[in-house]
Amino acid sequence: MATIPVRMLPAERAALLMQFFRFGVVGVVGFLVTTAVVYAARPWIGNYLAVVPAFLLAATGNWVLNRMWTFHGHGTRSQSLYREWTMFLAANLFGFLLNAGVYWVLIAVSPLCASNPVIALVAGTLAGMFTNFFLSRRVVFR
Repeated sequence: MATIPVRMLPAERAALLMQFFRFGVVGVVGFLVTTAVVYAARPWIGNYLAVVPAFLLAATGNWVLNRMWTFHGHGTRSQSLYREWTMFLAANLFGFLLNAGVYWVLIAVSPLCASNPVIALVAGTLAGMFTNFFLSRRVVFR
């Protein structure tokens, strides 16, 4: 199967692909934060609840990076930072529910995932990624 180089795509499509790539890079940073917080918090609050503070910290960091890099120059800058941040958290809540749902199911049914939550975190991240990109692009940084 032949691939088409990004530079040969229409400008609008190439820009969308680059935006999604940047979103993915930011997502990797968020995944690392999430993983670190889950592993740090799980001895005290368990595997199930550890994703809640992880989501808040990673989502806040992702909002900053997406605002500065992925969606730089997009959206209205007339709204307050607090409003944009809360919109980002609200928009990504659906993606978080997909992410955490997959994570919680895998933790519950797989002893391997329960003892190695990073496996469930990867699956959950993939489950929520496209929803988060779409909602961030269409709702927060439009």
